[in-house]
Amino acid sequence: MNYHEVLIELPDGRNLEVATLGEPSGHTVLFHHGTPGSANLVKMLAPLADDGSLFVVTTSRAGYGKSSRLEGRDVAAVVRDAGAALDSLGRSDYVAVGWSGGGPHALACAALDAPRCLAAWSLAGVVPTNLDFDWTAGMGPENVEEFALAKEGGPEYETHIARYGDAFATANKDNVVELFGGLFSEPDKAVLEPESAREEFAASIRRGFEFGWHGFYDDDQAFMKEWGFDPTTITVPVSVWFGDQDLMVPRTHGEWLAKSLPTASKHFFAGDGHVSLFLSHLDELSAAIKTTYA
Repeated sequence: MNYHEVLIELPDGRNLEVATLGEPSGHTVLFHHGTPGSANLVKMLAPLADDGSLFVVTTSRAGYGKSSRLEGRDVAAVVRDAGAALDSLGRSDYVAVGWSGGGPHALACAALDAPRCLAAWSLAGVVPTNLDFDWTAGMGPENVEEFALAKEGGPEYETHIARYGDAFATANKDNVVELFGGLFSEPDKAVLEPESAREEFAASIRRGFEFGWHGFYDDDQAFMKEWGFDPTTITVPVSVWFGDQDLMVPRTHGEWLAKSLPTASKHFFAGDGHVSLFLSHLDELSAAIKTTYA
């Protein structure tokens, strides 16, 4: 696995953790990790880069891992940071792939960075919260509680996130499934049965909280307010992937995105959960991305 990490300094003085996977001669894929998470989750995307035709670039979003916090950021703020990461590597056009909480950030690139961003994939990504839409319907109890508190904000919510941050900072192969409680469906637990999968997934969660919990907090708050762009105005192709066993981002989110984004194509995976959607279809994702560059 050709994996590298580097810390770059942004024009505003913040640091940004950047990771790459694959051969630089390949076409660029910009990957946005989930909530919570960090750049080294990209190691789990190794099948995308195996044949050398794709080069995956990712960052730890502001406040995660070694990336400096950007207090008050909205979803759109990721575009500037992602562009700086790509520029530092001498990359030009790209496709954006976002999983879970990374889904809206991939859509931000599609909306605000076209034509440099050629297309986007939203894998189990959420919809905006300013809709006539029951946002938490079908989610596991931990998410229902978290987002109710996030909507209210204040000390109780910060205490809640800090407590979760302390727990996630201890993630390892033996406790990572338990840490997510009622948010993992049976397909998710099954795909994480291999010890190596749990080790890599836990490492990405643990890294996200290396210097505190504010990245997690800021992600939640970014989802709760205006995103800084309207996803229904995206003009580049968007592939919306979702399953029906997802307790983190229920099927209804994927259905809304597929229906409401004018350039969207719908890809429904019966029997898949949140993590299994991400890890079980990497060959299909690779093939789909390559068609964009064909």
